[in-house]
Amino acid sequence: MSERPHFFRRLADKATPSREEVLESRWLKPFGKRIRQSDLWRFTRRSVPRGVAAGLFVGIFLMIPGLQIVGAAMLSIPLRANIPIAAAMTFLSNPATTPFFLIAAIALGNKLGFHADLAAFEALYSSGAGIGRWSQWLLSDAAPAMISGLFLIALVSAFVGYGVSIVGWRWWIARKWRKRVHRELFTRHP
Repeated sequence: MSERPHFFRRLADKATPSREEVLESRWLKPFGKRIRQSDLWRFTRRSVPRGVAAGLFVGIFLMIPGLQIVGAAMLSIPLRANIPIAAAMTFLSNPATTPFFLIAAIALGNKLGFHADLAAFEALYSSGAGIGRWSQWLLSDAAPAMISGLFLIALVSAFVGYGVSIVGWRWWIARKWRKRVHRELFTRHP
């Protein structure tokens, strides 16, 4: 009797690049044998939370589409994290969530003592400003505020994601064991 894949599993399969796609990336080819290690591709109780943390951190802090997956894969190597999970978690920052992350990062950076003009950011965003105007704004005090805010948000998100994935992993394994015990109990005693 086969069960249908869980919703999150189907979503991860759809959003995450395949092992072959990641290995063929021109950015990752220099890592050759290291990136091909099988423990970076297995789903274990240690590698999955590490992958969640690596993907969340890189996905939120880097904010450059395309490089996020490569950055998450590169960070996964020294952390011995699951590369597919790390790649999937980078999709948390997407065109719909990016403005929220940036506004929160600037506000947090301002609370840390930097002085970025949040009203100027909102005006540039709503007017569809060109790269020249964005560059001028970033070269003001906005860059340190945004970078420090993004770093803190990414770091907190990585720690929270790590903890939630550990709890989720344990819940999932306990659920599997309960089902197994239940199934064995009722197959022995009809």
